[in-house]
Amino acid sequence: MSPVEVLRLPLTVDLSGFIALLQRLEVPYRVSEESGEQVLWVPGAQLADQVRGLYERFPDGDPHFQLQQEAPREAPRPGLLAQLKASRITSLVLLVTLVVAALTNLGDNFSVISWLSFQEFQIEGDYIYFSPLAEGLEAGQWWRLVTPMLIHFGILHLAMNGMWFWELGRRIESRQGGFMLLVLTLGFSLVSDFAQYFSSGASLFGGLSGVLYGLLGHCWVFQRLAPCPAYRLPPGVMAMMLIWLLVCLSGLITALGFGAIANGAHVGGLVAGCATGLIGGALARLRR
Repeated sequence: MSPVEVLRLPLTVDLSGFIALLQRLEVPYRVSEESGEQVLWVPGAQLADQVRGLYERFPDGDPHFQLQQEAPREAPRPGLLAQLKASRITSLVLLVTLVVAALTNLGDNFSVISWLSFQEFQIEGDYIYFSPLAEGLEAGQWWRLVTPMLIHFGILHLAMNGMWFWELGRRIESRQGGFMLLVLTLGFSLVSDFAQYFSSGASLFGGLSGVLYGLLGHCWVFQRLAPCPAYRLPPGVMAMMLIWLLVCLSGLITALGFGAIANGAHVGGLVAGCATGLIGGALARLRR
């Protein structure tokens, strides 16, 4: 009987628990490496469907069986340098963000910010004057469509966005590769910036939060269509982020004096992320 492909996963995904489950069930299998991915094969299409369903239920193996065994020696966690090398695009985006934060003095150096903002602006006294967006694009300043994601106002703004990008970016980079993460990051920045521009008009805004809502929506929808360990978020994360979005939309945060919130960017990023997650998850499901 010819072998049938069951799963095709990145090399970073640990299949040891699931393989142990197959061995316990005496399921014949073979694992090969192809084009930087690990491929699980079993004989026959019917058995392949059963094993695929088993993986969706127990991607890490049978937890009840694992508890009956002697606890294995915990493997050492990879160091920071190893994590940076394994997540090059995630690290690069964060590095550029930190450099921009230093150059802009966390939002206080408006002469640098004016080169990265969605629209060029000038400050005269207590007033800020924005140049038309079309004027900047005609001058070849196309970078403005995505560079607002690099601008942060304050250390808390930078720390929170950086932490979430490190968490979500590494997941996507390990599952779909660095190039896809870069495309999604720039795409979500573009969509969220235009959404904020159309919702609030000419204004000064920035930060990775619109991109983060895009990455979050992408992982969430992708996981529901094609479950994988990399996109399995901790319980309650999506609910917490949606609740925070609703609180921001209510105007409460601004009323309490914490500054303006780019709600248009958040909503635009989330919608775009759900759309890409729907497409990516559907394609991954068809490949399986």
